[in-house]
Amino acid sequence: MTTTPEDPTTALSGRPAVVDLATWQAARDELLVREKAHTHEGDAIAAARRRLPMVEFDGTVEVVGPDGPVPFLDLFQGRDELVVYKHMWYDGAPHQGQCEGCTTTAWHLKDAVYLNARGVSFAVLTTGAWDEVASYVAFMGYTQPWYSVRGVEAPVGGDMGYLTSFLRDGDRAFLTYSTTGRGNERVNGSLGLLDMTPYGRGEAWEDNPEDRPEGGSPCWSWRSDADGNATWGPTSRPVPQWTRPGATPVETLGRRGHHH
Repeated sequence: MTTTPEDPTTALSGRPAVVDLATWQAARDELLVREKAHTHEGDAIAAARRRLPMVEFDGTVEVVGPDGPVPFLDLFQGRDELVVYKHMWYDGAPHQGQCEGCTTTAWHLKDAVYLNARGVSFAVLTTGAWDEVASYVAFMGYTQPWYSVRGVEAPVGGDMGYLTSFLRDGDRAFLTYSTTGRGNERVNGSLGLLDMTPYGRGEAWEDNPEDRPEGGSPCWSWRSDADGNATWGPTSRPVPQWTRPGATPVETLGRRGHHH
């Protein structure tokens, strides 16, 4: 049986129109033209990114990790390229009070095996004091290296919430690229998959058909309560933390003096 959006017996409220496979394929092929153009423009931007100049800095500046202070050059692990994520930090906050956006990004960067195979090392930097950071890393179960850059100037320290790449030439270190905001989405495969779905990310800023479910605030799904409901309420915490051992509701939620 061939179904069309004009057939009232098959039209579904709040959902895409129902059509036959050939009609769907034609619409899909039309969108593919735009997708390919988008891909080609992305390739061109990446080519321009590889042609950016770079900034030299002192690679012997020390950062603090599990073995104490080490020179930043050690983070390259003998490789020539390094990518870091700069994780925001709230001093004295419980685990569930740390940045939900940074937690989301770091969670999608738990394994650097493919980067390493390409000659690129990876690390997470944060301004937190190392004793607090070490406890958080253990709680989250992160396996990639973390370092405290408290008191360290840019480009190693500085503002957090950035993906940044560095290049090493012997004992010389260089800043090559940095991005933040939606630039961080490149590591979040979940967002890419959500963008494939008919309901999208479920955020109000998206351009959706009028009959689709109403979206929430940007990044609404980064925190949830114990039942998995996306919320910024008093029982919420960054979503990945609910998979951690003992991640049960507690009274000391959020960071000090902070309310959504």
